[in-house]
Amino acid sequence: MPNVEISIRAGRGDQVARDLISSVTTAVVETLKVPSNTVRVIVTEVPATHWGIGEMTLAEKMAEDGLT
Repeated sequence: MPNVEISIRAGRGDQVARDLISSVTTAVVETLKVPSNTVRVIVTEVPATHWGIGEMTLAEKMAEDGLT
């Protein structure tokens, strides 16, 4: 039973997570030749304030780059 764990920045929404799960499942099924009902995908949303890039948080980096 393949298990895939993915961490993404929080705030993208439920549909994005759903689409990601579907796409990853398809890739695993095609690559490993396993039934889709054996694939487990866990999507963990991490707040930008809890994600580090170098010595700053992702929130700080995004603010520095003018992103939200």
